[in-house]
Amino acid sequence: HQDFSKIAVDMHSHLIPAIDDGAKTVEDSLVLIKGLKELGFSKIITTPHIYYEYYPNTKETIGEGLNKVKAALAEQNMTIPIEASAEYFMDDYFESSINSNIVLPLHQKYLLVEMSFFGAPPKLEDYIFKIQLKGYTPILAHPERYLFYHNDFEAYRDIKSKGVLLQMNAGSFLGYYGKPIKQIAQKLIKEKLIDLIGTDMHHAGHLEFLKTHMRNKEFQQMLSNYEFKNAELFG
Repeated sequence: HQDFSKIAVDMHSHLIPAIDDGAKTVEDSLVLIKGLKELGFSKIITTPHIYYEYYPNTKETIGEGLNKVKAALAEQNMTIPIEASAEYFMDDYFESSINSNIVLPLHQKYLLVEMSFFGAPPKLEDYIFKIQLKGYTPILAHPERYLFYHNDFEAYRDIKSKGVLLQMNAGSFLGYYGKPIKQIAQKLIKEKLIDLIGTDMHHAGHLEFLKTHMRNKEFQQMLSNYEFKNAELFG
């Protein structure tokens, strides 16, 4: 395979128009979805940001947006299963959403979460515990991009030991976010600490980068040999 067909499911992207920093228009959404299909994905679970200060999305805004995208796909006769969950910024607002049970789980049982690029939340363990208490498994988005963990590699093992799954961005492994992030992504793979891979697709630039670098030999070997759990999100 020269593509993502073995991975099957892209479970981190920003494809719903005009509700976060991803796709701006329905046209953008269609271009990105078509691109993901061409990259070999056979199912998409898109994950708009829910970050109260910047992107105060709700089940409703996400649901309406998803319906818009589905209608546009049907109009274009493009068939690919697409669902929506969210990428939650871990803060007090997130905590109250969890407590009130108003979250949009991924594949019924996971929650994709992220944190500030400047530091882990002081209540990280508390958030993890609350997610699990509600019966969900937390997935930490792009751990390789949190520079504050780079000099504390044990932190990754520590977070995994608490039952958190780790999701790497495909672009990280290929150098999209720069060399330090690429090195950590490769080390996380080497140490078998990553569970899932996602595109974190926001715009055409991300799509072009993946298309251009797809045939990178190291990347191809990693895609063929590494046991990602993405395919379990099918169905």
